[in-house]
Amino acid sequence: MTFHPDSLPDLSGKVFVVTGGTSGIGYYTVAYLAQHGAHVYMCARSTEKGMKAIAEIKETQPSANIDVLQMDLMDLSSVVAAAKRLLTMVTTLHGLINNAGIMATPFEITKDGHEAQWQTNYLAHFVFTEHLLPLMIQTAKALPPGSVRIVNLTSSGHLGAPKGGINFSDPAMEKDGTPFMRYGQSKLANILHTKTLNRSYGPGSPHASDGKGEVWAACVHPGLVSTSLADDADANWGVRLLLSLLRILRFYWPADKGSWNTLFCAASQDFEVKQSGEYLEIFHRFGEPSCLSGSAKDEELATKLNQWTKEEMGKEGWLL
Repeated sequence: MTFHPDSLPDLSGKVFVVTGGTSGIGYYTVAYLAQHGAHVYMCARSTEKGMKAIAEIKETQPSANIDVLQMDLMDLSSVVAAAKRLLTMVTTLHGLINNAGIMATPFEITKDGHEAQWQTNYLAHFVFTEHLLPLMIQTAKALPPGSVRIVNLTSSGHLGAPKGGINFSDPAMEKDGTPFMRYGQSKLANILHTKTLNRSYGPGSPHASDGKGEVWAACVHPGLVSTSLADDADANWGVRLLLSLLRILRFYWPADKGSWNTLFCAASQDFEVKQSGEYLEIFHRFGEPSCLSGSAKDEELATKLNQWTKEEMGKEGWLL
């Protein structure tokens, strides 16, 4: 893999949305897309923090076309409001990058009644995507296949999901789970979501049987990236020691390079149709798992999760 962000095509006239764009991988994803001419909406929990991040990007890219879209993934009403607000501001949408996430945080229940990692990493992004899909399909109908894409950030941490993959009876796993198990479940859900999106809206899908209206999707494991994600992890001393050792030995990518996987899937001309729906870890590092768990390959589980999520989010009033 020889991809570099400099090889991205001219993205003028294209619109992208990036969640968690104020720091880390998301920040550089926004910066590179804007550098190549895209109009980028940076989703941020804090408008002030978003404006600060944009100002930093504009120090080197004065003409960057970036706007803040305020959204708090821990509050589903905020997610729905952000989606609706965006739909009043744009008439096309070429890329949705579900980048934001938290990792192995202490057990917490959101105001919506869901475990924090389950909601932040999966449920909120599922709801956000559902609201934006009609516009993405509409955009794709007027363009060549592969012009509209969704990228879900996942992790090799999906291998730590509970037995059976998804604990449908108790997704919070307050008593029977660990912080990393809950994280693994949410990251597995991101993979299964991607497969469902590809099957429903990707190449050869019922929604795009005539070759028009295809929305390509991919999920990426960015590798071991030096971001703030692990800082809040509720890890034991052994895990913290391992993370510190990996940093010392420089097994971590800088956040800049950590964005390259995402950028390749979101906007590169070299992203191929056969890669839609796949789990990609383009820049693999020593010692990282390089395979999907059996649950991540389970099409029946993906279908069950999709149905379960639509029913639950529908009952709570978050879906159209």
